[in-house]
Amino acid sequence: MSYDAVVIGSGPNGLAAAITLAQAGWRVLVVEAKATPGGGMRTQEITLSGFKHDICAAIHPLGIASPFFRRLPLANFGLAWILPPVSLAHPLDDGSAVAVTTSLDATADELGADGRAWRLLFGPIVAQWENALDDLLAPFHIPRHPLLYAGYALPLAAPAALLARTLFRGERARAVIAGMAGHSVLPLERPPTGAFGLLLSLLAQTVGWPVAQGGSQAIADALVRYAQSLGVELVCGWEVTDIAELPPARAYLFDTAPKGLLQIAGERLPAGYRRQLERFRHNPGVFKIDWALDGPIPWTAAACFQSATVHIGGTLDEIAAAERAVWRGEHPAQPYVLLAQQSLFDPTRAPAGKQVAWAYCHVPNGSTEDMTSAIEQQVERFAPGFRGRILARATRHAAAMETYNPNYVGGDINGGVQDLLQHFTRPSLSLTPYRTPARGIYLCSSSTPPGGGVHGMCGHYAGQTVLRDLGVRL
Repeated sequence: MSYDAVVIGSGPNGLAAAITLAQAGWRVLVVEAKATPGGGMRTQEITLSGFKHDICAAIHPLGIASPFFRRLPLANFGLAWILPPVSLAHPLDDGSAVAVTTSLDATADELGADGRAWRLLFGPIVAQWENALDDLLAPFHIPRHPLLYAGYALPLAAPAALLARTLFRGERARAVIAGMAGHSVLPLERPPTGAFGLLLSLLAQTVGWPVAQGGSQAIADALVRYAQSLGVELVCGWEVTDIAELPPARAYLFDTAPKGLLQIAGERLPAGYRRQLERFRHNPGVFKIDWALDGPIPWTAAACFQSATVHIGGTLDEIAAAERAVWRGEHPAQPYVLLAQQSLFDPTRAPAGKQVAWAYCHVPNGSTEDMTSAIEQQVERFAPGFRGRILARATRHAAAMETYNPNYVGGDINGGVQDLLQHFTRPSLSLTPYRTPARGIYLCSSSTPPGGGVHGMCGHYAGQTVLRDLGVRL
């Protein structure tokens, strides 16, 4: 049996690519190595019965904001977003926390004397957030909204640490920018970490930082149901080791890291392109913990009870020091911790009266170090008595993250370094980064622009590239 396209991998980008092609009338097959679809969107009971944990992605500002996902009828296929009152809480040692909300003014009011500077920075881009995303979540191109883009060219290209220290005088605003920029997995002294700080702050003040009701698996399930309604076929439990195993097709789209593409189809790729993929640089990895809890985390700051997402790390200087240490190959004693407490707002995640929580910190790529104590000490710092709430925990070090999902090379969950050198040249220097030199072979993973996150834009743009290459008018 032959297909128009075969997609290898059923993460958000693989499913987005399949949907894009199926919407054009193509016959599409998706093959997935795991027993269930989803990639980084899986939800499982990994601690105690009845406690549902997001295995990788947990909080989805890019999911609800994605220009592609927003055009899909996913609500009709079971996806429901839950928006906490506070998008992001950032606790500090004085017992307070900065609450970033979907109100620009309310957020600015949290920052005291820096409120005016915050309004000046975010006011114009918040008012045009959809236009901003059109440019930020796209491959290299002439900006569609040049005036807006020009106004933010310097902040977007700047290191987050420089941006925060230049624009703000107080620790509260600086800490928020640092926590946002920490998602880049780059030292905060490097460009373009300012872009990460701006983008995630923008989303927090517009669409919010939601969780998916029932777990991140609900996003995968809705995408699969919609894809199947378009005729897409899905086969799980098929680990592809050689492209020759796959049925004939006009195009093969790989929702894999460059390493996976090389392993499966490397013999069909020119030597020069293979060398480029072999030189592809990966981020540090993550050490992740899931907790089953006997009640809510006992935060000192009230704002932390109003958000599903908490950035733990203290001040700009502290977060910057932790991220620098990781890039030096060290395991910081006080890591920057990203924590999610989804069940505070989604009671389907845990038995009545109980809670789940999810957290990770950055570690050197491929690390096997156990960071449980360091992470829990950071949580305890802002929530005394936290350890007393733990019923069970499940941990996974960086090397084990790759074992779980080969796309997380060395525990890199963002699909590769996104510094200025590799942001628009991922996985290689090309104006069409989704197309490989081998006819009919494409890459559609987060190792292509615009990079990591559950947004499907890499897969969507890859699918559009395939259609254009094969003469389909878009």
